[in-house]
Amino acid sequence: MIRLEVLGPHTLLLSTLCAKCPQGPAGCCKAPPEMDWSDVGRVVAGGGRDFLLARIAKKDLIPTEDGLVLRRVKRREAPTEPMERKCVFHGAGGCTIAPPLRPATCNYFLCEDTFIEGGERKGERSAVLARQAHGALRATYERWDAELSARVAAGFPEGPAWDAAFLDWLGEAFVELEAASPLARAGEGLG
Repeated sequence: MIRLEVLGPHTLLLSTLCAKCPQGPAGCCKAPPEMDWSDVGRVVAGGGRDFLLARIAKKDLIPTEDGLVLRRVKRREAPTEPMERKCVFHGAGGCTIAPPLRPATCNYFLCEDTFIEGGERKGERSAVLARQAHGALRATYERWDAELSARVAAGFPEGPAWDAAFLDWLGEAFVELEAASPLARAGEGLG
């Protein structure tokens, strides 16, 4: 079953099938996505600046020229489970951080198998709407990332300092882009 929670840029696509992932308990978290500029801006705009600064200092989030990389760690969550290399934020019950602090991809990504098993080919409404939301979110975040990349390159030619001032600037730039987007009105363009 697929469930769609339309929350504008914070939209969540959830599936009961993820718990049965053939990739194991860590599933997609074995290869976490980058936290692109739009993700960082969204997190800051939602009040997560200090979270980001603390996790950068702890080296759980690693600055790159395109945003932040989520560190991968090798560990097991129970003595009976194998050691797995996975996202630093993945725990025994799944993700250990709230959706507003995650890369957007973590909130809206579902694999092809999930859409198929969720009934997309049979016209199951929740699966069809989830696919539409996935496409709209992906396109919007790609546009935002391109715009924010250009702004960061122009405003910080030597690279950002990754301090509170830079993160505040990025959060404000994200809010500006979000306000001009159909996603600002939760649900528009999401099925």
